[in-house]
Amino acid sequence: MVTEKDVMHFSEQCKKIFAQVERDVIGQKEVVEGTIIAMIAGGNVLLEGVPGVGKTRLVRSLGRVFNLPFSRIQFTPDLMPADVTGTNIVVKDAAGNSSFQFQAGPVFSNIILADEINRATPKTQSALLEAMQEHTVTVMGVSRKLNEPFFVLATQNPIEQDGTYPLPEAQMDRFMFKLIVKNPSLDELMDIVNMTQKTMAEVADSVCTGEELLRMRVTANAIPVAEPVMRYAMMLCSATHPDSECASETAKKYVRLGASPRAGQALISAAKVKALLQGRFNVAYSDVNELAYAVLRHRMKLNFEAIAERVTPDQIIELIIGELGKKYDISTSYKTLTKEPVATDADSDSVVEDNAESVVAEADVQEEDSKKKSKRRNAKK
Repeated sequence: MVTEKDVMHFSEQCKKIFAQVERDVIGQKEVVEGTIIAMIAGGNVLLEGVPGVGKTRLVRSLGRVFNLPFSRIQFTPDLMPADVTGTNIVVKDAAGNSSFQFQAGPVFSNIILADEINRATPKTQSALLEAMQEHTVTVMGVSRKLNEPFFVLATQNPIEQDGTYPLPEAQMDRFMFKLIVKNPSLDELMDIVNMTQKTMAEVADSVCTGEELLRMRVTANAIPVAEPVMRYAMMLCSATHPDSECASETAKKYVRLGASPRAGQALISAAKVKALLQGRFNVAYSDVNELAYAVLRHRMKLNFEAIAERVTPDQIIELIIGELGKKYDISTSYKTLTKEPVATDADSDSVVEDNAESVVAEADVQEEDSKKKSKRRNAKK
């Protein structure tokens, strides 16, 4: 049973974590918050951004803040699976007898930075699949448990595709979040340069241990989720499938394959942590909507029409949320969950409902334009 004391301790601990990370990372508040939420929830994170925006620095800083062993693996085309997991080597004892001894690879750590993960071959990328999902490594038929907590924080460059191997869908699905690291603003860029003139090294202090992080995870798992909120989150995941019973019109038009059940698990686990960050005992609709982008953007496969019209996954998610907001009376349902709803949640949920009609209207306009273009093409033929 989660008490008010547990929630307050959780919130205070998170404030200390954010304060220390901000000593090393300027700006990128959404990325920092998303990464910490995923770490508390026990998920892996894929950071996507152009070079030099602080992806690697963020991961190194988190290793210092949580005081956890940290390993960096620089993925290259010639990297082999044994370079990641480790292998058995032949050793001789004092008597000259030979035997096999397991030499652990860099994956046997708590925080793994998979730098430029899309530069390794699919064979090497698959070496991380078991570690990311089961937290075990199997070498020559022997399974070895990884230390807890265990996280894989991977980075990739979205613009330079020469010599890269796209991550397979099975591996993408094992990342709880895909976070987009944007370029800093002018003021943030000035702060970054001023900070790095003093030192290029990370200066964050440790404020949370691995044991405390695991206790925070237990606290987050105990947060209740009301049945209407749970149903709405599952409807949101199912609405990304063009052939499901909850299929949205946007998904039917732009999506070839939707999100897997892991998306629903990730959405609820992360929403519990986000609720605690804001000092609440329950998950709100606004938590689900805000986290939907990071959870779903890498789990949908777009069709040719979406690519031709240059529709991004985030735009598709926004349209789907708008459709559900119109069909699902969020504000009314939320009022039935508690006699004293939090004002900020109610306000945020009402905003989703207010914007729903405009978002769906935009989708209707796009669909009408598409029909007109199709008629003109048929007329030319």
